[in-house]
Amino acid sequence: MERLIINACPLCGSTHLKCVMTCTDFYASGERFELHSCEDCGFLFTQGVPVAAEIGKYYETPDYISHTDTRKGATNTVYHYVRSYMLGRKARLVVREAYRTEGRLLDLGTGTGYFADTMARRGWQVEAIEKSAQAREFARRHFGMEVKPESALSEYEADRFDVITLWHVMEHLEPLNETWETLHRLLTEKGVLIVAVPNCSSYDAQRYGEYWAAYDVPRHLWHFTPATIQQLASRHGFVMAARHPMPFDAFYVSMLSEKYRGCRHSFLKGMYVGTLAWFNALARKDRSSSMIYVFRKKR
Repeated sequence: MERLIINACPLCGSTHLKCVMTCTDFYASGERFELHSCEDCGFLFTQGVPVAAEIGKYYETPDYISHTDTRKGATNTVYHYVRSYMLGRKARLVVREAYRTEGRLLDLGTGTGYFADTMARRGWQVEAIEKSAQAREFARRHFGMEVKPESALSEYEADRFDVITLWHVMEHLEPLNETWETLHRLLTEKGVLIVAVPNCSSYDAQRYGEYWAAYDVPRHLWHFTPATIQQLASRHGFVMAARHPMPFDAFYVSMLSEKYRGCRHSFLKGMYVGTLAWFNALARKDRSSSMIYVFRKKR
């Protein structure tokens, strides 16, 4: 299997890299992967992941609920309940940050299509892209939505979209800098880019260390903090206009993390730690388990 070996930091170009942690793929393979950090800018990434053409098998599990609709178990039940609430919250966030109630929206990495369908129902002209053929088929059957494969991203003309959203997608994308360049090209001059990613400087990330579920190796290649994603965006012609915590993520991530640690009562313990993380993020929102970042083009 061909693996991606990163010899220079994709954020600052430094070759001063070091291994800081080894994490296990608890979802699919049981394999262990190293997390490396740039000693100059602090950017964190997974080293030695299978290349994009070969990583598909690491998503092929019914438990990977980003791309399925299983409700098996208490943790998955909570996930789907919170998702229903968050769909409305995300839609309102888009309207508020874009200063418009309709327009052209691209949902990159749409998964099974729930958010794209939500926005289409609210009058937006929605295009959706998803790598997983299984997820695209789910969206077609359940929402009548024709989701395009990732190859379609390069086919759109410049200045096409008023809003581009990536909900927990950026951390998966191997061509990191190339993706940011494409997003800048596709967005209108006054458009808005909304990116949600896990926050590896969060309270729960510090608490769980190598068991933190949001490291999700090898599917998550990049691990962002508020500082590193702002630096990455600036490099590609964006300014951060706003950032919003996603406190509910701490509950789901903590439940999974307790399961990975072998806790017999992972649901209850996860709820407890999630509550601690919630209050921690109230005091310091940059310590939230996941963050939503709003970017606009530099003028």
